Amino acid sequence: MFAPIVFNNTVLRDGHQSLAATRMTTAQMLPAAPLLDGLGFGGLETWGGATIDSCLRFLNENPFDRLRALKKAAPKTPQLMLLRGQNIVQYTSFPDDVVEAFVKATAEAGCDVFRIFDALNDLRNLQTAIKAVKASKKHARGEVCYTTSPVHTIEAFIKMGVELEKMGCDSIAIKDMSGVLAPRIAFELVSGLKRKTGLPVTVHTHDTAGLATATYLAAVDAGADAIETSIAPFANGTAQPDTIRMMAVLENHPRRVQYDPAVLMKLREHFTEVYSQLSKFTSHANERVDSDTLCYQVPGGMLSNFRTQLKEQNMADKFDAVMREVPVVREALGWIPLVTPTSQIVGTQAMFNVKFGRWKNISQATSDIVLGKYGRTPGPVSPELLELVKKNTGQKPIECRLADNLQPRMAKLREDLAKANLPTNDEACVLYAMFPHEFTALHQKAAAPTAAPAATASAPKPAQAVPESVHLASALPAVGKMPNKFAITVEGRRSTVTVEEIE
Repeated sequence: MFAPIVFNNTVLRDGHQSLAATRMTTAQMLPAAPLLDGLGFGGLETWGGATIDSCLRFLNENPFDRLRALKKAAPKTPQLMLLRGQNIVQYTSFPDDVVEAFVKATAEAGCDVFRIFDALNDLRNLQTAIKAVKASKKHARGEVCYTTSPVHTIEAFIKMGVELEKMGCDSIAIKDMSGVLAPRIAFELVSGLKRKTGLPVTVHTHDTAGLATATYLAAVDAGADAIETSIAPFANGTAQPDTIRMMAVLENHPRRVQYDPAVLMKLREHFTEVYSQLSKFTSHANERVDSDTLCYQVPGGMLSNFRTQLKEQNMADKFDAVMREVPVVREALGWIPLVTPTSQIVGTQAMFNVKFGRWKNISQATSDIVLGKYGRTPGPVSPELLELVKKNTGQKPIECRLADNLQPRMAKLREDLAKANLPTNDEACVLYAMFPHEFTALHQKAAAPTAAPAATASAPKPAQAVPESVHLASALPAVGKMPNKFAITVEGRRSTVTVEEIE
């Protein structure tokens, strides 16, 4: 007989990242934190993913201060973060010493559970992060990025779970970023992981295609230890199912759990007001069921963002063509899962293929995937594309971890920060390594006589419509961070296009 199911809550991270462009401020979170803490959830996801970037880039906040504040406000419930393995919370690999310093600093600031994943499911890119989490005496949750393709089988995912256990993970999660995990597949996958490993299993999905509650129910039946829900209106659609809704689905189930509905309604009232305050960042398209994601495997929020981007580039009528090109690009790149950063890379390349002709303009990031710089792809890369990239770049694919070729950076980071009269502790070093301009700007603003409050963060200015003659001045970079701003030149005039991050 299985124990009652446990709910983790994502409203303070994935809920607003999926539905409001990660714009919820710490000030908007803190009134809710004690109420969330008192409900008895298995964990509160409060950090990681796009939150660190958003704090620095848009909200004028130090992300480590947010983590400390939330831990103080909700001390009883374990705090979770989403960690992109060797990428930390960026788009490319960092040296091992930077990953280790980040994990140590994050653990000291209040994070208890690290959700560790790699976009390609290349376990080599998880080993340093897992070891660092264990060295900090925190919980390492290894994430299996779920997707469907000819090379992704239930047996392969279960084998990955077994390997994660061998690597020292304390638990395993099925991370269904696109909301495409079908109920019966979830049942078989959870059953297999429970049978083959001795670890707790969590299921994390999104309700983008409307499958989430049925998938969670099947996972509960199969013996999953935890599922992840949010609080409406930062729930459903491209986020996780609402907690009250999921409790109703489990009514009379032998593993049902009861969280105080009165407190949940208070939280809903609070977050309804916050959702209204963030209305410039929300979209009805993200709130509804969108079965297109079942065809394209594209995370729901990315679908919405692509509509906006294509409209800005006078390509709104090309949306269907771009979406049809996504599976073509994905297959050519070895059937890679679509999760940050690969979802952005594949989506951008699909747009390039439609605009310029297939493989006529290959982004640097696409080339890096082909060359193995993001890790080992699940399936073989298209031979045609491989030869084209080798010809264009003059490079051959690497077989090792990219991080194996990177020199330690912490000492140099500390030296650079000292020269700039900036803090030199580990928190400062790792933030500067990932977001040098944003981190520097944050401290410059802090030193200024007055600073705008975080809650007044404004929406990015929409980019100008781009005519057919646009010249792409810079695409996705190879080894630095993949920015969410692209430089473009229109009739000799340089401007930028902002691209929002989803997962």
